[in-house]
Amino acid sequence: MKGRNMTRWRDPAKDPRQAPKSNLITPEGAARLRAILDHLSRVKRPAISAKVGEAAAQGDRSENADYTYNKKELNRVIARITYLTKRLDELQIVDRLPADTSKVFFGAYVSLEDENGGEVHLRIVGHDEIDTKKRWISIDAPMAKALLSKQVGDEAKVLTPNGDTFYTITAIDYTA
Repeated sequence: MKGRNMTRWRDPAKDPRQAPKSNLITPEGAARLRAILDHLSRVKRPAISAKVGEAAAQGDRSENADYTYNKKELNRVIARITYLTKRLDELQIVDRLPADTSKVFFGAYVSLEDENGGEVHLRIVGHDEIDTKKRWISIDAPMAKALLSKQVGDEAKVLTPNGDTFYTITAIDYTA
């Protein structure tokens, strides 16, 4: 059986993509997801629905590229709305600081120094908030797991493709 979604078989027990993802999110991340959902529901879906209606009114739908394209786009938007609605219901918003702010927990901005003296600044956020440009990493990432519950001055060992890399925590902050 062939198809665009067919790939080689992977054992679900060993496939890292099947690992459960945390349902934590910051208040800013939740607000961003709600804004995207609102835009899709109130602006984009009605606009595409109108385009589909106009294209359908032109006649034969089987040879109407405008109709076909806009119908696919409408289905994609509806699927995204459905996903965001379900995902927002599942998420747990973390809107308070941890009891011990001297340790690394969810939402922390962490400054690290690698073995070569290079500085790395990152933030630990939920799976839905990952941003590589801002260096926001998921709490499920190996780097974040290695940093959790560590304090300033502690060393964290992270397995990378080049072998083990050691980082020293130089600063922990919970405010932007």
